[in-house]
Amino acid sequence: MEATLIEWLKEYGYIVLFVWSMMEGETGLIMAGLLCHTGDMNVPLSILVAGTGSFVMDQVWFYIGKNNKAYVHKKFSAHRRKFAKSRLLLRKYGAWVIFLQRFIYGMRTIVPVVVGMSGYDKFKFGVVNVISGFIWASVTIIPAYIFGDKILAGLNWLKHHWYFGVMFGITTIGILYYISIKEDK
Repeated sequence: MEATLIEWLKEYGYIVLFVWSMMEGETGLIMAGLLCHTGDMNVPLSILVAGTGSFVMDQVWFYIGKNNKAYVHKKFSAHRRKFAKSRLLLRKYGAWVIFLQRFIYGMRTIVPVVVGMSGYDKFKFGVVNVISGFIWASVTIIPAYIFGDKILAGLNWLKHHWYFGVMFGITTIGILYYISIKEDK
């Protein structure tokens, strides 16, 4: 199974990376960095593909917010608090919120929708969005490429000591769940 997954990533890596980048895909970018490290993918092309995928999806969310306000209010009614927080941040920091939204947990989808709903200039959003997308891809892929030996050694160690990975996963899920409960209050 593991060998099959690795072969698929080697063969369809750029397609997987594009799709994964559309969906908050830091894990996919790290995998791309590791595949670049092993010589199975190319660093500049991986950054181009990941940045483009991220840009495209945020543009889609922007236009959904811009053209479908009633649908957005209905579909995202459970996230009213995040919408309010995004509006306040947008008013206070402007383009910096658009630039940094990729790096803020839980805001990657909300911010472009809110920006679209706010009447923000579509050209200005597109420029900031494309710059942000390529920087996000670069700061994730390049370190994984550079430190590939260390990451792969750590993954190999975890393969033999899987119980630490399970404990880490359970702890991470617990922390994220706790954070999401705190945000909903």
